[in-house]
Amino acid sequence: MSHDTDDPRYAIRKSDAQWREQLDPTQYEVARRGATERAFTGRYWDHWADGSYRCIGCGEVLFASDTKFDAGCGWPSWWQAIDPERIERLVDRSHGMTRIEVRCARCGSHLGHVFDDGPQPTGERYCINSASVAFQPES
Repeated sequence: MSHDTDDPRYAIRKSDAQWREQLDPTQYEVARRGATERAFTGRYWDHWADGSYRCIGCGEVLFASDTKFDAGCGWPSWWQAIDPERIERLVDRSHGMTRIEVRCARCGSHLGHVFDDGPQPTGERYCINSASVAFQPES
C-alpha cells in the first residue's frame, strides 16, 4: 500500500530517500508503506498525558488528548480529529475487507483507519498507529 511520494495532492512532498532518512524503520514502514504495528505494542496505546499528537511526517497537529479514549483495541484511539480537513479518508479494500484509511492531508503519511463504532458525539473511532504520530505535551 505504499504511495507515490511526489503526489501533487500533498503540500509536503519528499523523495523516498528523504523519508527513509527522516523516519526510523518502523515509522517508515507504517507512515510511508501502510504497515500496521501490532496491537498493544505502540508507544501511545496506553498514554494519557495532556497534549497533542502530530503527524510524524510533517508535524501537523492531528489529534488532542481530550478526544482520546480507551477503545480496548490496542491502538491509540480518538473520537475526533483536531480539524477534519487535516485528515484524508480513502477507501481501503485490502485484506479482504472494506475500511476507511486515514492519512495526513498535508504529507500523505498513513495514520491508520477510522471506524463508525466510537463514542458520541461523533460515533467515530480513529484507530491510529503510534508510529505515525509524535506526542507534544501541553505547555
